[in-house]
Amino acid sequence: MNICVFLSAADLDDRYTRPARDFARLIGKGGHSLVWGGSDSGLMKVVADGVQEAGGRLVGVSVDFLSSKARPGADEMVIARDLAERKALLLEKADAVVIMVGGTGTLDEATEILELKKHGRTGKPVVLLNTAGFYDGLREQFRRMEEEGFLPRPLAELVHFAEEPAGAMAHLEEAMAHPEEALGDA
Repeated sequence: MNICVFLSAADLDDRYTRPARDFARLIGKGGHSLVWGGSDSGLMKVVADGVQEAGGRLVGVSVDFLSSKARPGADEMVIARDLAERKALLLEKADAVVIMVGGTGTLDEATEILELKKHGRTGKPVVLLNTAGFYDGLREQFRRMEEEGFLPRPLAELVHFAEEPAGAMAHLEEAMAHPEEALGDA
């Protein structure tokens, strides 16, 4: 499975890096490939290192203005012209998406995949890995959107919230094993 991970390229505290490293090892040990923003810094580097050390493949999609930070030695590296092309390529190369901790870029990527799912433009499973409660506020906002009629589909059809890396991977593997049920699970 090609697992796209949206996440920060910032250097972060161990409460964020440790679970990210754990999830990366699950990707590699499971024989999966990481599809990511291609950066060799911060949390992106932590995840790429973990996947590579566990035997997984690295498929990077960097962007022209960040290409100097692209990871050398990735199995595949594409340099997109701009952020819009980068997002499109990341999603094109992915079978599933995991949203990890990040800033505005990660939030932009997350809302784009959820908007595509909302309109039925993709059926790829999406997991939001809520490390250390980072996305508690976003989950609350999504629930409010659902309760007040802003989402035409149930929130559970758009995204699965996982608190731990193992739960995120288990959800992806189940969704990929039963793709006909992927839109309906909680």
